[in-house]
Amino acid sequence: MKVIFTCGGTAGHVNPALALASYMQKKHPDIEILFVGTPDGMEGGLVKKAGYEFRSVVISNFHRSLAPRELLHNADALVKVVTSRRQANRILRDFKPDLVVGTGGYASYPVVRQAARAGIPTAVHESNMVPGLTTKMLEKYVDRIMVGFEECRGHYQHPEKIIVTGTPVRGDFFDLTKEQAREKLALDDERPLIVSFWGSLGASNMNRQMLDFFRREKAEGLPFHHIHAVGAGSWEQMVSELRKNGLNDCPSLDIRQYIYDMAVVMRAADLVICRAGASTVSEITALAMPTVIVPSPYVTNNHQEKNARILEKHGGAVLLTEKEADGNTLYEAAKEILSDPARQASMSRSMAELGILDATERLYNTVMSILK
Repeated sequence: MKVIFTCGGTAGHVNPALALASYMQKKHPDIEILFVGTPDGMEGGLVKKAGYEFRSVVISNFHRSLAPRELLHNADALVKVVTSRRQANRILRDFKPDLVVGTGGYASYPVVRQAARAGIPTAVHESNMVPGLTTKMLEKYVDRIMVGFEECRGHYQHPEKIIVTGTPVRGDFFDLTKEQAREKLALDDERPLIVSFWGSLGASNMNRQMLDFFRREKAEGLPFHHIHAVGAGSWEQMVSELRKNGLNDCPSLDIRQYIYDMAVVMRAADLVICRAGASTVSEITALAMPTVIVPSPYVTNNHQEKNARILEKHGGAVLLTEKEADGNTLYEAAKEILSDPARQASMSRSMAELGILDATERLYNTVMSILK
C-alpha cells in the first residue's frame, strides 16, 4: 500500500498526518509513505525529523485585499496554482499512491485535487470547527471529510461525507496519572496548578496581561502553583519585567521560555489558560481540562473564536475575548473556578464529553474504508 499525506502551514496541520502515518506503519509494516508540502514551509522539517520522504509543490495563498502590492501577490499565486497542478501530477505519476490524505493548509490543495481527478481515493481532515478555504474548495471532490466535533457537520454542503474522528493527541499525554505528574514536578502540597501559554500570534500582548496576573498571585499569598510559557519572542522582556516587579524569586511561579515537558505539565494541571488553536482544543478536551480560553483575533476567518465557542457552549471553558482578557479579569476567572470544586468537576465532565481519545484509530478506519 502506498499513501501520500499532504499538509502544511502550521504544526496543527502536520501533526494529525504524522500521527496517522505512524499508526498506519504499525498496522502495515510494508506501507510506503510520502509527504508533500511546500518547499519553504515548516512542514518539511517536521516530516524529515519524523523520518519520512518529503517532496514539495510550489503554491501560495491568496490575500483578501485590493492594494496594488496584494494584487501582484495574487497574480503570482494564480500562476503558482497552474504550476502546482503539474508538479502534483508528476508526484502522483512517480509515486502511484493508493490513497491521498490532506490534513490542511493550502499546500494540500493541488495534490488532493489532482488525485481525486485521477480517481485515487482521497480524504481530508479539518481540525477547525469551521472549514478553511482549502477544505471548502476540496469538499465536492474528496471521498471523506474528517472533523473534530459533531457540530462541524452543519458547516458543510455535503454532510454525507462527514465523519467525526476528532484530532489526534500525543500519546505521551496519558503516560502518567495526575498524581504521578504532580510528583514529577515536585508539587508536594494541595495547592492547584495553573498552566498558561499563548501561541506566537499576539503572545506579546497577552504576556503583558500575565504580569498583572502574577502580581495578583503574589499579593494574595501565591494560592496556586503556576507554570507559564512566555515564548521566545517575549522572553527577554518578560525576564526584565519579572525582576523589576520582584516576581523572579517566587517559588510557586515557574515562568519559562518554553514548556518542553508539556505532557507532564498538562497532566498535572487543574486549570489551563490558553488560546483556541485546533491542536490545543483537542488536547484540553482529551484531558477533560477546565479552561479559561482567549481565542487569538489574529487568525484567518476568526477560526479560534469559532473553536472556542463550542467549548463555551458545552460548559467546559470560560471564553474571554482578547479585549476582555486583562490580567485581573483572567485572575478572577481562574480564582472563581479553582475555588469551586463542583464547578471544576462540571467543566471537566463537559470537556470529557467533547474529547475523542481514539481519534487516530478513527482516522485510520475512515481512510481504510475508502480504499478501492
